[in-house]
Amino acid sequence: MSTQEKNKRIVLEAFDTLFNRRDYAAAENFWSPQYIQHSAHIAPGREGLFELTRNLPDTLVYEHGVIMAEGDFVMVHGRFSRNGGPAALIAVDIVRLENGILVEHWDVLQDEATAETSASGQPMFGERFPG
Repeated sequence: MSTQEKNKRIVLEAFDTLFNRRDYAAAENFWSPQYIQHSAHIAPGREGLFELTRNLPDTLVYEHGVIMAEGDFVMVHGRFSRNGGPAALIAVDIVRLENGILVEHWDVLQDEATAETSASGQPMFGERFPG
Protein backbone atom coordinates (compact mmCIF):
# COMPACT_ATOMS: atom_id res chain seq x y z
CA MET A 1 0.00 0.00 0.00
CA SER A 2 1.35 3.45 -0.92
CA THR A 3 2.03 6.16 1.66
CA GLN A 4 -0.88 8.16 0.22
CA GLU A 5 -3.30 5.25 0.67
CA LYS A 6 -2.06 4.70 4.24
CA ASN A 7 -2.47 8.40 5.00
CA LYS A 8 -6.03 8.42 3.66
CA ARG A 9 -6.94 5.47 5.89
CA ILE A 10 -5.34 7.14 8.90
CA VAL A 11 -7.26 10.39 8.36
CA LEU A 12 -10.59 8.59 7.96
CA GLU A 13 -9.97 6.51 11.09
CA ALA A 14 -8.89 9.62 13.01
CA PHE A 15 -12.01 11.58 12.03
CA ASP A 16 -14.31 8.64 12.85
CA THR A 17 -12.58 8.12 16.22
CA LEU A 18 -12.93 11.76 17.23
CA PHE A 19 -16.17 12.96 15.67
CA ASN A 20 -18.34 9.83 15.58
CA ARG A 21 -17.02 7.65 18.41
CA ARG A 22 -15.85 10.53 20.65
CA ASP A 23 -12.98 8.38 21.90
CA TYR A 24 -10.55 11.08 23.04
CA ALA A 25 -7.98 8.67 24.45
CA ALA A 26 -7.76 6.84 21.12
CA ALA A 27 -7.81 10.15 19.21
CA GLU A 28 -4.62 11.21 21.00
CA ASN A 29 -2.87 8.47 19.00
CA PHE A 30 -3.82 10.21 15.74
CA TRP A 31 -3.19 13.90 16.55
CA SER A 32 0.26 15.20 17.45
CA PRO A 33 0.67 17.02 20.78
CA GLN A 34 2.27 19.77 18.63
CA TYR A 35 -0.70 19.85 16.21
CA ILE A 36 -0.95 23.13 14.29
CA GLN A 37 -4.50 24.39 13.74
CA HIS A 38 -5.17 26.87 10.91
CA SER A 39 -8.98 26.86 11.17
CA ALA A 40 -10.59 30.17 12.10
CA HIS A 41 -13.24 28.19 14.03
CA ILE A 42 -11.03 26.05 16.29
CA ALA A 43 -8.76 27.04 19.15
CA PRO A 44 -5.05 26.20 18.82
CA GLY A 45 -3.60 22.73 19.06
CA ARG A 46 -4.96 19.26 19.63
CA GLU A 47 -6.69 20.34 22.83
CA GLY A 48 -8.53 23.12 20.98
CA LEU A 49 -9.90 20.56 18.54
CA PHE A 50 -10.83 18.10 21.28
CA GLU A 51 -12.53 20.82 23.33
CA LEU A 52 -14.57 21.94 20.32
CA THR A 53 -15.68 18.35 19.78
CA ARG A 54 -16.59 17.91 23.46
CA ASN A 55 -18.92 20.89 23.12
CA LEU A 56 -20.71 19.62 20.01
CA PRO A 57 -24.02 17.77 20.39
CA ASP A 58 -23.79 14.03 20.94
CA THR A 59 -25.99 13.68 17.85
CA LEU A 60 -23.21 14.93 15.52
CA VAL A 61 -22.42 12.63 12.59
CA TYR A 62 -19.36 12.94 10.35
CA GLU A 63 -19.48 11.41 6.86
CA HIS A 64 -16.67 11.50 4.35
CA GLY A 65 -16.96 11.75 0.60
CA VAL A 66 -14.16 12.30 -1.88
CA ILE A 67 -10.68 11.90 -0.43
CA MET A 68 -7.36 12.67 -2.12
CA ALA A 69 -3.76 12.44 -1.04
CA GLU A 70 -0.49 13.76 -2.34
CA GLY A 71 2.73 13.29 -0.42
CA ASP A 72 2.04 14.02 3.25
CA PHE A 73 -1.22 15.89 2.55
CA VAL A 74 -4.75 14.48 2.61
CA MET A 75 -7.84 16.39 1.53
CA VAL A 76 -11.29 15.08 2.39
CA HIS A 77 -14.74 16.40 1.47
CA GLY A 78 -17.12 15.72 4.32
CA ARG A 79 -20.40 16.52 6.05
CA PHE A 80 -20.96 17.33 9.72
CA SER A 81 -24.70 16.80 10.24
CA ARG A 82 -26.94 16.88 13.31
CA ASN A 83 -24.52 19.49 14.67
CA GLY A 84 -27.06 21.59 16.56
CA GLY A 85 -27.07 24.29 13.89
CA PRO A 86 -29.70 25.17 11.30
CA ALA A 87 -27.82 23.25 8.58
CA ALA A 88 -25.19 20.57 8.22
CA LEU A 89 -21.69 21.85 7.57
CA ILE A 90 -19.94 20.79 4.40
CA ALA A 91 -16.19 20.77 4.86
CA VAL A 92 -13.04 20.37 2.91
CA ASP A 93 -10.41 19.41 5.45
CA ILE A 94 -6.74 19.40 4.52
CA VAL A 95 -4.35 17.69 6.88
CA ARG A 96 -0.62 17.17 6.84
CA LEU A 97 0.79 14.02 8.35
CA GLU A 98 4.25 13.12 9.60
CA ASN A 99 5.00 9.46 10.22
CA GLY A 100 1.29 8.60 10.27
CA ILE A 101 0.31 11.35 12.75
CA LEU A 102 -1.87 14.39 11.95
CA VAL A 103 0.34 17.43 12.53
CA GLU A 104 -1.39 20.32 10.72
CA HIS A 105 -4.92 21.23 9.56
CA TRP A 106 -6.75 23.71 7.31
CA ASP A 107 -10.44 23.76 6.43
CA VAL A 108 -13.12 25.42 4.36
CA LEU A 109 -16.65 25.22 5.82
CA GLN A 110 -20.03 26.09 4.37
CA ASP A 111 -23.63 25.51 5.42
CA GLU A 112 -25.20 22.78 3.31
CA ALA A 113 -27.64 24.11 0.73
CA THR A 114 -31.15 22.73 0.37
CA ALA A 115 -32.89 22.10 -2.94
CA GLU A 116 -34.63 25.45 -2.49
CA THR A 117 -31.42 27.41 -1.84
CA SER A 118 -29.09 25.76 -4.35
CA ALA A 119 -28.54 27.97 -7.40
CA SER A 120 -26.97 25.02 -9.24
CA GLY A 121 -29.78 22.61 -8.42
CA GLN A 122 -27.16 20.07 -7.35
CA PRO A 123 -26.49 18.77 -3.82
CA MET A 124 -23.26 19.83 -2.15
CA PHE A 125 -22.59 16.37 -0.70
CA GLY A 126 -23.66 12.97 -1.94
CA GLU A 127 -26.35 12.43 -4.52
CA ARG A 128 -29.35 13.91 -2.70
CA PHE A 129 -30.25 17.07 -0.88
CA PRO A 130 -30.70 16.78 2.89
CA GLY A 131 -34.12 15.56 3.98
